[in-house]
Amino acid sequence: MNHLHLSSFSTERDFRLAIIEAGRICYASGLMHANTGNISVRMGNDRIVITPSGVCKGRLEPEDLLVIDLDGVILKSDKLRRHTFSSEAPLHLEIYRRRPDVRAVMHAHPVHATALTVAGIPFPVDVLPDVLAGLGPVPTTRFTLPDAHDTAAAISEYVKDHSAILIRNHGAVAYGTDLEEALNRLEQLENTARTVLTAHLLGKVNHLPDEIMSAMREKYLRTRE
Repeated sequence: MNHLHLSSFSTERDFRLAIIEAGRICYASGLMHANTGNISVRMGNDRIVITPSGVCKGRLEPEDLLVIDLDGVILKSDKLRRHTFSSEAPLHLEIYRRRPDVRAVMHAHPVHATALTVAGIPFPVDVLPDVLAGLGPVPTTRFTLPDAHDTAAAISEYVKDHSAILIRNHGAVAYGTDLEEALNRLEQLENTARTVLTAHLLGKVNHLPDEIMSAMREKYLRTRE
């Protein structure tokens, strides 16, 4: 069963199951290795269900997840498990504060997408024809300190006008109206990066012609209005 589509009728358990399913997909596909990455969903206007710190996203249980508010205060947790929320929660909260329409956020360290930032290669929207329509432009932040508040500050200027952001030499964040959309964007980000880096290894990257990109940008802008 696909638990990733959530609605106004979804219960807290639905939100927890959605995060668990998304975590297993990300772990199985290599988007979140070991105990890295974090996933959250907005439950109501001011409550967030989020993964805990230090737990593999492929082996989560419903009781592992925490409920916090937009100030990062823990509202609900399993006292026997003694979990704390992810140290990168400020990254999630920054997006929720700036984008009321966003209901799900995923932060990961996808290898190929992160490698683009390490190599100093901007994420291209003019290589694969579905990137602009499905993902849109993807900016890369400045270098950040190993501190979640600095990372949140680095993405802040990009959150409003983008659906995915690369964090230089660190990883990526993708978000959407539900976990299905956020996960699709994260997967598309990594697949595009893998394709581009493979093309570089083969010796040549062919970019889409200007007339094709001009028509695609016009269509993209219409859908954003």
